[in-house]
Amino acid sequence: MKTAHEIRPGNVIMLDGSPWVVQKTETTRSGRNAAIVKLKLKNLLLDSGTEQTFKGEDKLDDIILERLDCTYSYFADPMYVFMDEEYNQYDVEADNLGDAATYIVDGMEDQCQVTFYNGKAISVELPVHIVREVIYTEPSARGDTSGKVMKPATITGGGTVTVADFVKVGDKIEIDTRTGEFKKRV
Repeated sequence: MKTAHEIRPGNVIMLDGSPWVVQKTETTRSGRNAAIVKLKLKNLLLDSGTEQTFKGEDKLDDIILERLDCTYSYFADPMYVFMDEEYNQYDVEADNLGDAATYIVDGMEDQCQVTFYNGKAISVELPVHIVREVIYTEPSARGDTSGKVMKPATITGGGTVTVADFVKVGDKIEIDTRTGEFKKRV
């Protein structure tokens, strides 16, 4: 049990029988009254979001989820199948992957972290930086050199990333999976 003051983003708490991940915390202290903690929460099972307000001394059940390093194996509609080092397979629903699905491609060797709740795989966390190949982008416009010039590019897996003007088709680029931003050409 933790008090509302001790809850930080990334913690998982139990509310109304469901696990919720804390995305943002905001503490407000007034002169006379007790501190108030606002939490922005996301339900791990239903993928819905909400905001809750607690008193600073309210006790909340925090839970620790099991995480396991796995690699992507194959796609069996609507499940993505991941495999650990002991060749155990874990199915994760496509809806639970969110934006991460655009970065998952056949043959990828990046280590992912599969999160479990009550023995069921509920989400996948990709590495912070991944490398993908650009399969389509417009040619750069000559003479447009004022500042940071960006353009859209399609990467393997079908996702679209905004890249620098000098990136061409066939280039491998590094992408930050947390923000979806182009980092550099590899």
